[in-house]
Amino acid sequence: MFNKKEPEARFTPEQYAVTKDMDLREKLSDEEYSVTQESGTERPFSGAHLDEKRAGMFRCVVCDEPLFGSETKYDSGTGWPSFTAPAEGSIVEEHEDIKFGMTRTENRCGNCGAHLGHVFPDGPASDEMRYCINSAALNFEPSEDAEA
Repeated sequence: MFNKKEPEARFTPEQYAVTKDMDLREKLSDEEYSVTQESGTERPFSGAHLDEKRAGMFRCVVCDEPLFGSETKYDSGTGWPSFTAPAEGSIVEEHEDIKFGMTRTENRCGNCGAHLGHVFPDGPASDEMRYCINSAALNFEPSEDAEA
């Protein structure tokens, strides 16, 4: 499930204990930093995890928090990895995003505050959501029994 929070004016590492003392410029690639720390977006159809079909867990690239299980991943045709729900027990926060003249719901890692992407009410079934997540915000950990 996720925690819904009121929108905040600006996210800072001080809000999230796990990133408070990290030097993220050294840890992350330029694209990972842009996406997770500056709310950037990778180009559609360019992400490393777009076509990932193995069983496993998608984890936050910043803090390694488990976020999305492969069983909820699907091909939305949008150019970004899409999921119907966060992994059970994960902390994916939702915040109002009013940039670019539109209102959207932003997703952030509840453990470290990393920007992940956005969620939309147009999942594959009429009652499902589409978590549209940047590959640059994720690491993939295949299950031990996952086929290569």
